[in-house]
Amino acid sequence: MKTIRLREGKERSLLRRHPWIFESAIAKGGADAGETVRVESHAGEFLAWAAFSPESKIRARAWSFDESQRIDNELFAAKVAQSIQARSRFDIQSDGLRLIHGESDGLPGLVVDRYGDTLVAQFLSSGVERWKAVLADALLHSTGLTRLYERSDTSARKLEGLLPSAGWLRGSGPTELTLREHEWQLGLDIATGHKTGFYLDQRDSRKQFAEHARRLGFERVLNCFCYTGGFSVAALHGGARHVTSIDSSAPALERAQANVALNGFAAERADFLDADVNASLRHFIEQGRTFDAIVLDPPKFAPTAAHADRAARAYKDINRLAFKLLEPGGVLFTFSCSGGISADLFHKIVASAGIDAGVDGYISQRLGGAPDHPMTINFPEGEYLKGLVVMRK
Repeated sequence: MKTIRLREGKERSLLRRHPWIFESAIAKGGADAGETVRVESHAGEFLAWAAFSPESKIRARAWSFDESQRIDNELFAAKVAQSIQARSRFDIQSDGLRLIHGESDGLPGLVVDRYGDTLVAQFLSSGVERWKAVLADALLHSTGLTRLYERSDTSARKLEGLLPSAGWLRGSGPTELTLREHEWQLGLDIATGHKTGFYLDQRDSRKQFAEHARRLGFERVLNCFCYTGGFSVAALHGGARHVTSIDSSAPALERAQANVALNGFAAERADFLDADVNASLRHFIEQGRTFDAIVLDPPKFAPTAAHADRAARAYKDINRLAFKLLEPGGVLFTFSCSGGISADLFHKIVASAGIDAGVDGYISQRLGGAPDHPMTINFPEGEYLKGLVVMRK
C-alpha cells in the first residue's frame, strides 16, 4: 500500500474526520489516479485510507479513518446500502430522491439520484471513477433496480483529470421521465437536463412556496431563473392566479411550459420569457410592474470562497431589483447554491440589497436543501444551498 505523509500540523482536519486532503498539506508520497493510499501524520501516525487524485487540488479524499478497515468491494457495498437505508428514515414526498450525496455519505465524488425506476449517477472524483463498476453493481443490488444512467459530464471531472462520460451503465430505455413530487408532476430528461436531470434539492422549498400561495392568495408571481418551472408549477398548484417565468434557456422554458400543461393548468395562467433576468427586472421596474411573490433561484455565482466578492455583488443586484418589484406584504423566496457563500454572508447580502432598495422585511423562514441532500457534522461544506423567505413590510 502506498503512503502519503502530511506536513507538520496538517493532520488536524483529518483528526476531526474531515475527508479532504489538499495538495499543500502533503509533504511526500503519491499514487495513481484513484489508488488507495495510507495517509500518515508528519510523525508517521495513521490518519486515514484515502483515494489519491494526482490532478486535483484536493489531492486525496478519505474512505475510512479506521486503520483496520479494508478498502474493498464489501466496504463500498456497505456504504451504498447504509446511504439508501438512511433515506427511508426521511419524509420524502416524491419518487425522485438523492440516494448518495458524496462526502456526506462517505463516498466522496459520488452523486446518485433516483427517478422512479431509474438511477442516475455522477462519478466526479478519481476514487469513485476507479471503483465505478463495483459501485454500479452495489447500487442496483441495494435498490433492486436494473437501469443506471451516467451523467459524469460536469466541469468537476476536468479538475480531476478525467474525461466526460455519459450514457447507460446498466440497462437501457427512454431518458424522458416523469417525476411525482408532492401533489404535482414534473417531466425531465436525464440525458440533457442539468446535473442528473433535475434539481431535487429544492423539493421542500417548492412545497413551502405552494403553501404560501395557498395561504396568502398570490395574484402575480415572478419566477426568475425558472429552469423547468418547478416553482411555477408549485405556485399554480397553490392557487396563484398568474405566474411569469424567466430563463435564458429556450429548452428549459419549453420544458417548463410542458410541465404547466402536464399538471392541467390553463396556458393563460403562465407566461414564459426567454431573457436575461437582470435586464428583465430592470425593464419591469421601468414599466411600473409589481409582483406579490418572487422567486430568485440563480445558478452558482461562487463555486469557491475565492469568488465570493464578485458573487456577492451579483446576488445583491438581483435581490435589490426584486425588492423594488415586490408589493408591500409580498413574499420573496431567495436562494444561493454557491458553496463559497455562507448562510451568514448571504443574509448580509440580502439585507444590504434591501437597504439599497429602501425596503425592510421580516425573515419568516430559513431554507436549505431537502433532507436527502444532507450536511453532516464532519462535513459542513455539504450546506451549499441557502434560502431566505422575506415578507416585505
